[in-house]
Amino acid sequence: MRARPTSGSPLQVILERARRVPDLDHFPGVDEINARLADLAGRHPDLVTARRIGTSRLGEPITMYSIGSGPDEALVYAGVHPNEPIGFWTAIQLAEDLCADDILRAGCRWNIIGCIDPDGTRLNEGWFDGPWDRVHYLANFYRPAPAEQVEWSFPFQYKQAYFDNVMPEAFALMRVIDELKPKVAVSLHNTELGGVYYYVTRDLDGFVEELHEIAAAFDLPLDLGEPETPVARPLGPAVYEMISAKATYDYSESLGMTPYSSSGGSSAEYAERYGTVSLVAELPYWTHPAADDRTPSDVAYRDVLIEAADGLEQDITALVEIFEAARAHLSDDSQFVRATAAFLPYLGKRPDRDRRRAEQEDPARLATVSEAFGLRDIHRSFRLRYGGMLVRAIDGEIARGSAAAELHPLAKRLRALYRVWQDEALTLEPELHRVPINHLVGVQYAATFALLNAVRREGV
Repeated sequence: MRARPTSGSPLQVILERARRVPDLDHFPGVDEINARLADLAGRHPDLVTARRIGTSRLGEPITMYSIGSGPDEALVYAGVHPNEPIGFWTAIQLAEDLCADDILRAGCRWNIIGCIDPDGTRLNEGWFDGPWDRVHYLANFYRPAPAEQVEWSFPFQYKQAYFDNVMPEAFALMRVIDELKPKVAVSLHNTELGGVYYYVTRDLDGFVEELHEIAAAFDLPLDLGEPETPVARPLGPAVYEMISAKATYDYSESLGMTPYSSSGGSSAEYAERYGTVSLVAELPYWTHPAADDRTPSDVAYRDVLIEAADGLEQDITALVEIFEAARAHLSDDSQFVRATAAFLPYLGKRPDRDRRRAEQEDPARLATVSEAFGLRDIHRSFRLRYGGMLVRAIDGEIARGSAAAELHPLAKRLRALYRVWQDEALTLEPELHRVPINHLVGVQYAATFALLNAVRREGV
């Protein structure tokens, strides 16, 4: 069916489509994602080609749906971090609209992977239907160990770092990138709380301003606080050059620290060999008034860094003590155990890194309100994320009915500590605004089409 032409600039046309995303009351799990996309392919056999591209480690098929005929190739993939499900709806909405609108798919074949990590996604499905508060979300949260994240498990060799333990899901995505050599690629991520921010591999003319306009169209603030990594190089407010494993390595080295290199490169780094321009649009489930508040706070930036480092160190030390006491009694085949074993040492290095950063900061520079909030909230989020995963690891062992006696007092101690952290998080809940899911999907949807337009404008 041909859509009725719409007046206005290309971006306004995109935004008009993005605003049509219907109200959504949950995030789809693996079975729903597969069912929706398979049904679409069944209803449009002349438009959609479904192809199995791989198999997860636990035996789930991974399917790619191709819509359109090119000559341009676009690659869109969701679930690279399985705790980030906004992209599941974005992938589904893109596929549905491309089937309904031949103008939308003109000149480009869209290749959509609805869920690249089904195993990890199933471990997050406990919070996909709500209730919509951070305590419930983080108690049911799962993030794979860095080397088991599809996004960060591509081959990587740089200085003293070497990684080639590519897991099947990432290998499937690698083969697709090698085959398609896409003009654009969109890795569908999201953040947790704050505002909108983006990563792009190339500074395209006018694109930063378009990304700002997209967020504003859905009344979402930009995240103008602390970037998620000091490696991120800004191209404009809340828009950064795509972070890379190389840049992260060099930054750690510049601080006199041993670079953390147990994982690999990103999908965007891998695709750059083909000239692919990649985009990540990071959207929050909740916003906070501090997200885009650039007024000075009453505390020095370096002091907030040190405060957050000290607090995180104290909490991670407590988790490490419990985990080390429990480790001999936990199953090696548990994804929660593997993730905890990887993340706690990684997080244990962060306080030292941030103290070294603080030494380089001007003691007179005041943190902005957004920076101060962001640094403190990272601490809150990390302990709830990884404490919650340890709770699930130990409780899972106990639930099997064969737990060693030593695990029971450790579980009791951990649950008591975790409840203290949850109670503190609940005090922040009244300040949070939950963003409608269709607005989050709308931003990713619009940014995806805007990227292709921006790349075509430059003739890349």
